[in-house]
Amino acid sequence: MSLSDENPELDGYVPHGDRPLRSRAFKSVMRVVVVLGLIGLVVPGIVSAAGTANNTAHRTCAIYTEYLAPQAVSYDVRFELTGDGDPGWKCYAVSFNGGETLLRSLGLIPGPAVLPTSPADNT
Repeated sequence: MSLSDENPELDGYVPHGDRPLRSRAFKSVMRVVVVLGLIGLVVPGIVSAAGTANNTAHRTCAIYTEYLAPQAVSYDVRFELTGDGDPGWKCYAVSFNGGETLLRSLGLIPGPAVLPTSPADNT
């Protein structure tokens, strides 16, 4: 009994031998295409998240500067991995002589400003 008698779906099948189905060049091209595709999916999300965090940090810092340091001439927002407190966005008030005072650490993902509603809440 032959192989095709036991398995009729294999009629006409000729084994490839030791030769791979895909060439080495085809595999290399496919790897490059997959890596570029992944980069094309991930990078826009990272850029969008960073832009949103930057805009939120600037708006929040402007509110904190107006409320906590009305004498400041400007404010500065920076993302710092080291420095005072935890890593993340920091809000600084800039005085007339150029000195900077840390107002708030806004965290890794800045949110809206939380201002006290009464003097007792200002702790």
